[in-house]
Amino acid sequence: MLTTELGLERKYDYLSKRFEKAFAFLKAADFSEYREPCEIEIDGREIYAQVQIYETKDPDDCRFEAHRKYYDIQYMAEGEEYMGFIPLSRLEEDGGYDSNNDLEFFKTPSDCGRIALHKGDFAVVSPDDGHMPRVSIHDPVRVKKIVVKVLV
Repeated sequence: MLTTELGLERKYDYLSKRFEKAFAFLKAADFSEYREPCEIEIDGREIYAQVQIYETKDPDDCRFEAHRKYYDIQYMAEGEEYMGFIPLSRLEEDGGYDSNNDLEFFKTPSDCGRIALHKGDFAVVSPDDGHMPRVSIHDPVRVKKIVVKVLV
């Protein structure tokens, strides 16, 4: 799925060699081996994966975020969640940019889209996308999500 503002459709190359490596990793890895959150190096700091394990939450307890240096490929290995999304240009900053963690938070907008990610699904988030992960679909559930970071 690609959703963004018209005019940004050619800004990012989702078929680059880096994305090929990232998707090859996701297809080949056995994520059942990972029982704790960790980081996996794929190609130095150009491509790496974060294994995230958590309980989904009420949307009021989640925040919109964005990254400047990396795309996220968010792959649902176990569980399910909603992820809010909206073009970054429509968000209001809420705290400033943390360059060490490539992370910026935003105020929750009054309207936004959302997608449901179920086991086996993925979403690609660009630096122009605000996203709010970790939202419960029904009740809180345990999630194992692999977030592959691909350098812009």
